[in-house]
Amino acid sequence: MSALRILVPVKRVIDYAVKPRVNKAQTAVETAGVKHSMNPFDELSIEESVRIREKKSFPGGVDSIIAFSCGPPKSSDVLRTAMAMGADRSIHVETKDGEEIEPLGIAKLLKAVVERENINMVLCGKQSIDDDAGQTGQMLAGLLGWAQATQASKVGFEGERGVVVEKEVDGGTETVKSELPVVITTDLRLNEPRYASLPNIMKAKKKKIDKVTAEELGVDLKRRLKTIKVIEPPPRQGGGKVEDVDGMIAKLKELGAI
Repeated sequence: MSALRILVPVKRVIDYAVKPRVNKAQTAVETAGVKHSMNPFDELSIEESVRIREKKSFPGGVDSIIAFSCGPPKSSDVLRTAMAMGADRSIHVETKDGEEIEPLGIAKLLKAVVERENINMVLCGKQSIDDDAGQTGQMLAGLLGWAQATQASKVGFEGERGVVVEKEVDGGTETVKSELPVVITTDLRLNEPRYASLPNIMKAKKKKIDKVTAEELGVDLKRRLKTIKVIEPPPRQGGGKVEDVDGMIAKLKELGAI
């Protein structure tokens, strides 16, 4: 029985508590001088990988947990956080500051890493909170020809190779079964990520981050889409009060809603 070799993509994004602002040129969101952290959905993926190991929920055990990031030099910070949470080592494809890589490019990089590292499970966040594309996991499964389970709220195992995933759907949950290898994208109900303790943060400084280039992985990261303009959404107009139901109906007719 083979053990799990888990790959967890993590992304450095503007912290979820920060209100994004459009830059003066209206070409992108302002990132200079703004607090960044690990994408919250990726935290769930790291946590779940570590829990699978700790709880010994897979019969063959976990051989390794590898964190991966494609981003600017400062992305090493989120890789260190991932290793402090329990990942064994990391892989970093470094890009220039401000350079955005499309989901398909990331999926191609992940495919190359999966093949190079002999990965049999990929756990990734269902989306990143900066572009909200929600495409990378699905594209990766398509490129690999693997089964996929999206928006996981529970991950379990059955037999030597079976994977059982409870996933979020409109109006409730749905349970799907597959066999390894598999791509799973994580949703908020899956777990509560741990805080990295100071001793683990110190240990993470000694763990290895492999620096590789897209060229070494045989991937072209050329963009296929161009952002023309980024603008703030128009401010919402305040609501109004009506005295009774008749007043509400009259107001709705006035607005053309009925």
